[in-house]
Amino acid sequence: MAEGPPLVAELLPRCTFPPPGDALDCAVSGGADSLALLALAVAAGCRVTAIHVDHGLRAGSAAEADVVAGAADLLGAGFVGRTVAVGAGPNTEARARAARFSVLPVGVATGHTMDDQAETILLNLLRGAGSDGLAGMEPGRRHPLLGLRRCETHAVCAALGLAPVHDASNEDPAFLRNRVRHELLPLCAELAGRDPVPLLARQAGVLRDEVTLLDSLAAEAAPDPHDAKALAQLPRPLARRTVRRWLRAAGGGEHPPSLAEVERVLAVASGEAVATEISGGRRVRRSAGRLSVGPARSDSVSR
Repeated sequence: MAEGPPLVAELLPRCTFPPPGDALDCAVSGGADSLALLALAVAAGCRVTAIHVDHGLRAGSAAEADVVAGAADLLGAGFVGRTVAVGAGPNTEARARAARFSVLPVGVATGHTMDDQAETILLNLLRGAGSDGLAGMEPGRRHPLLGLRRCETHAVCAALGLAPVHDASNEDPAFLRNRVRHELLPLCAELAGRDPVPLLARQAGVLRDEVTLLDSLAAEAAPDPHDAKALAQLPRPLARRTVRRWLRAAGGGEHPPSLAEVERVLAVASGEAVATEISGGRRVRRSAGRLSVGPARSDSVSR
């Protein structure tokens, strides 16, 4: 790619791309954010492959792959197209996301911006998330555009003559994220008298630091999370962190453990219950003072 417009050079220091020469897979839908991700990754000197996933959920979606392929060719990046099937049913957005990531490489970069970060934090708050959810997405090679605003990704596309795909589903109020974007955030701005997006992003950064510290303290305080007695004797905040770290490391659940699940596991550790069911079809039980997590039995009963 030839030297880009001044805007690209101005924005790159606020991005978190890997060093020049590193290979970087980028998920590119054809929208402004992902096209800007593609352009900025190339400008950062990465060896970029744009990966487009067609969900087949709307008419003309197959043509969007051509838009991404053309942009990749113009910018000097590679291109890979994938197709997934998303059947009819509830929660289409979540199922489409799961299908998309099932065919994307591990560690693929996405075009999430600071605006997406703010929306994610509010969504997690509405869903009752703890500090992990309120810490938002981690900046780095997977989310290199979290320091940029959505208006800036649109400006990058305009400066480079890229025509983004318009996804009408981003306006559909049936999706909670869209209502947060178009209703809740503007209301927050009106009430606060200022743009809430940078505030939420900064708060997420503070919480990420605190989560990291709590994880470190929990690892020191409970090096063996299977020891039920030691776990039960920890201060409650450290006990919760220990259980969260243990269950996440054990895998098997699509989402981080909920507070209710964590509290049930601590009840097992303290002897108030023998076992409990948790998400992902798993069961935590205590035997001879040791905790273990495994597949739930079909005849087991949560306590």
